[in-house]
Amino acid sequence: MKAPLPAALCAALLLLSAPAAAQTAPAAAPAPFPATPPKLIVAISVDQFSADLFAQYRNHYTGGLARLLTGGVFPSGYQSHAATETCPGHSTILTGYRPANTGIIANNWIDQRVGRPDKTVYCSEDESVAGSDHNSYTVSDIHLKVPTLGERMKTADPRSRVVSVAGKDRAAVMMGGHKVDELWWWDGKTYVSYAGRAVPPVVQRTRDAVAALLAQPQAALPLPGWCKPLDRPITVGDQTLGQGRFERAAGDAKAFRASPASDAAVLAMAAGLVQDMKLGAGPAADIIAVGLSATDYIGHSRGTQGTEMCIQMDQLDQALAGFFAVLDATGVDYEVMLTADHGAHDMTERQQQRAMPMEAHIDPQVQAKALGAAIGRDLKLAGPVLLGSEGDVYLSSDLPARERPRVLAEALRRYRAMPQVAGAYDAKEVAATPMPSGAPETWTLLQKARASYDAQRSGDLLVFLKPRVTSIEVPAAYYVETHGSPWDYDRRVPILFWRKGMTGFEQPLSVETVDIMPTLAATIGLKVAGQDGRCLDLDPGPADTCSR
Repeated sequence: MKAPLPAALCAALLLLSAPAAAQTAPAAAPAPFPATPPKLIVAISVDQFSADLFAQYRNHYTGGLARLLTGGVFPSGYQSHAATETCPGHSTILTGYRPANTGIIANNWIDQRVGRPDKTVYCSEDESVAGSDHNSYTVSDIHLKVPTLGERMKTADPRSRVVSVAGKDRAAVMMGGHKVDELWWWDGKTYVSYAGRAVPPVVQRTRDAVAALLAQPQAALPLPGWCKPLDRPITVGDQTLGQGRFERAAGDAKAFRASPASDAAVLAMAAGLVQDMKLGAGPAADIIAVGLSATDYIGHSRGTQGTEMCIQMDQLDQALAGFFAVLDATGVDYEVMLTADHGAHDMTERQQQRAMPMEAHIDPQVQAKALGAAIGRDLKLAGPVLLGSEGDVYLSSDLPARERPRVLAEALRRYRAMPQVAGAYDAKEVAATPMPSGAPETWTLLQKARASYDAQRSGDLLVFLKPRVTSIEVPAAYYVETHGSPWDYDRRVPILFWRKGMTGFEQPLSVETVDIMPTLAATIGLKVAGQDGRCLDLDPGPADTCSR
C-alpha cells in the first residue's frame, strides 16, 4: 500500500498554490519532441539521488517520477568530477561547466590569498562581510564564476524570469545564479532570501504552513508494503537505525529538514510561485530551479538502505505528482529536467553486513591534521603544516617558503604509502593534465581530479581514498553516511527529461550533468557556446533538437 503524504502537507500543496482553471484538451498521441519551444523550464535537483537509488526504486514509482520515466531517460548521468559534494554538483547542472570552470571545487575550501591566510571559505559565502565565518555567513553568489541558463536567458531576453527555491542555500544559489527574480532557501528555521528582498505572499504562506506543521508532533508515517523487507534495525555507534518512520517532536526543525515533509514544502512553494508569478505565461520563456534536499539529509542521518529511505522514495514520488498536477492545471507548456548533484552509498555498518566486509571508516592518521602533525614533528617544524582533509590538502601559510617543497614531497610520499589512499597528486601534476573528454566512466583518477581543479582555490595536493572507505571516522547523530569520493557510486546520477507529448526513450550509455544546460537551451532555441557539456538530442526520430 502506498503511504499517503501527511495531511498537513497535502493541504499545503493545495493551499500554497493559487487557484487555477483546469485546462482540458483531448489527449495527443506521443510524437517526436515538440517543435515549438516550451514556455517554462522546470529544473529539479534531488540531492543525493544516486543512479543506484533510482535503479533500486524505479519499478515502484507510480506518481511524478513515473511520469518522468515516460520521457527521455538517461540512467547513467555523471557528475564526472572528483569532488562529488553538494555545491560543486549543483554548480554543473544549469551552467554546463565542470567545477574546474565554475570555481566551485568543494563545499568549503581554504583561502590563502594575501591578507586572508588559511581562512575556510564556504561556497555560498560572502567572506568580505565583517565577522563572516563558513559556519555563520552571509549567503552570496560571488564564488560562481560562470553564468547559469537563467542568466543566459535573461541576457537574450530581459523579460525572462528566473526563480530558484531549495532546501539548501548552496543549491538555490548555484542553480539560480547571479540574476534571479526570486531565490529562497531553508535556513534551519524558515525560508529566507538575500537581505532586503520583499517576501512574496506565497513564501509567507509557506513559512506559516511549515511553522504550523512544526508546532505539532509528527506521528509515524505508514510503511509501504514493498518497504517491509528493509524493516530491520541496525546499530551504528550508539544509535539504532533502519526502522524509522519520521516521528518528530513538536518544534524539531532538524528532524523536519531530514524528512519527506521538507521536500513537499519546497515543492508547494515552487508551485505557488509558478502560479502567483504566472511563470510560462509571459512573452519570453521562464525557468524555475527546485532543489530538494531531504534525500541527502535522510541519507546522511539514516543511510540509503533502510525503511527511512524507502519511505522517502515513495513520498518524493507522490509530492512530485502533486507538483506536476498544479503545473498541468496552469495550461502552461512546460519542460521538466530532473537530476542530482551527486550520489552516495550506504553506511559502512550496513554494508559490512551485506556482503561488503571491505567497507571501512577512514583511519584518523589519514586526516591532514594528524599527518601534518607527524610531518611537523619529524621535520622539526612548528605546526600545523597541513590543513584541510582528504580531497584538498593545503600547506599552511605559516610554513617558510624554503620548507614548502620538503613538506609537500614528504606529504605525498606518506599519503601514497597509506593502505586507504588510492592516489595523491600535487597541484602542478593536476594542473598539467588536460581537461578530460570522452566517456566519464573511463576517466583516470587524475582526470577526475582535473575536472575539479581550480588553481586559485584547490589544494596544494589532492588526496583520494580507496573505494568503499568512507571519510567518516566515527558515526554521529545525523551523520552516518556521506559522499564526496571520485568513485562511480558517488558520481552516477539519473538525468530525466519530460515534456507533454514527447516520445519517450531510454539511453543507457553515459552522459554528463554538464550536458543538461546546452540541452535545455536548445529546446528553447537559445544558442550557447563555450561550455564543457554537449547538447543531448531529445528527439528519438530523424529530427535533432540540438540543431533547431
